Amino acid sequence: MPEQDENEREFDLRWADSAEHKEPSARARMLAARWKDNPPGPVPFRADPEHVGSGRRSSWISTAVVLGCVAAVIVLLGYINFRAPY
Repeated sequence: MPEQDENEREFDLRWADSAEHKEPSARARMLAARWKDNPPGPVPFRADPEHVGSGRRSSWISTAVVLGCVAAVIVLLGYINFRAPY
């Protein structure tokens, strides 16, 4: 019996995929209606970076903060293990 259900399901999927007209998704309909009156402007494929210099500084700062947190956790765990009675 499960084989028959699988065959019917496969037939239904093939039938649905071979449909001549496919209805657009709700988002596609919403955007089409919005762009009908007010079309979007051109958008470059790759925009120029706005803050080239500040990106490096923030990555170093974030790296230092992460490494500092990791070091603090290691020290805290070592202190807890040192103080714990066996």
